[in-house]
Amino acid sequence: MLSKNIRNILIFAVIAAIFVAVGYWNISPERFLGRAGTVTNESAIDYYAINAHSVQFLPDGKLQYEMTSDKVEHLKATDVTLLTKPDLQMYRGTTFPWHIQSERGEVNPGGTEVELIDSVRIARTDEKNRTTLITSSRMTVFPQKQYAQTEQAVRIDGAGGVSTGNGMKAYLKESRIHLLSNVRGQYESR
Repeated sequence: MLSKNIRNILIFAVIAAIFVAVGYWNISPERFLGRAGTVTNESAIDYYAINAHSVQFLPDGKLQYEMTSDKVEHLKATDVTLLTKPDLQMYRGTTFPWHIQSERGEVNPGGTEVELIDSVRIARTDEKNRTTLITSSRMTVFPQKQYAQTEQAVRIDGAGGVSTGNGMKAYLKESRIHLLSNVRGQYESR
């Protein structure tokens, strides 16, 4: 009888030891600390296009802008679109567009803001064949508002002279440009 009790105790101890061992290996720190969040790659691209071409019209049917880019990449995590060599003709419903170019660009999720990066160039020739050229290292363009701004150094060639300054606000629809600080000008007399 004693041997039967010892045998039952030993069998119970072995079963208990198996449960303890299985439970120990099955326990992980995440169960006590909560699940670790999934890591998202901020630079994961969910789609891209090579030699992209986009055209947008105004409600009255006139051409608003035409854009080409060597490469367009969309970042899934931030909904930002990266542009390589963007080239934008902003017509604004007129026949004399502003021609906007840069090495790179970033379009915000709503498409309302385009950050142009490196070798930014904005040019326009008006109906009197006068050319205006604005250059900077970085600029933000708001296509729907027909507005551009920068805090960087700016150079404006046009109207018989050259103007430079730091920072700019350009109202492209009205062809009005404000340099914000350290403004210098050199003009030819006629």
